[in-house]
Amino acid sequence: MNNTRFATAIHIMTLLTESPQGWLTSEWIAGSININPVIVRKELGVLREAGLITSRQGKEGGSQLAKSADSIRISEIYLAVKNTEVLGKKNNNPNPVCPVGKEINNHLKNLFSETDQLVLDFLGNKSLKQFSEQFK
Repeated sequence: MNNTRFATAIHIMTLLTESPQGWLTSEWIAGSININPVIVRKELGVLREAGLITSRQGKEGGSQLAKSADSIRISEIYLAVKNTEVLGKKNNNPNPVCPVGKEINNHLKNLFSETDQLVLDFLGNKSLKQFSEQFK
């Protein structure tokens, strides 16, 4: 579970919050995160698809928030980049003869769903603006 997508996305969104009138380039954003601009462009595409940012190409191009930071919930950013449950993945091939093995994935599925909902509820109570205010 060494996934940095959420950390990268929240970093991008915080930078865009700090420059509400500006169009930030992927190169500039990548410099702040200290990663390759290609990775930034990939995440910008995901955030754009989720309706969280808008982008334009060309010499005056870049990205900015699609709506106010007040109205963006941290849970929206999380859902845009989430690719696995908080607790990870189920066991691939448990022993079907074992009393635990034959049922483990069903019980893990429930546990994972409940945990994900707790995370979403927690993050849904926080706006991007609230998060960004920590940097002032």
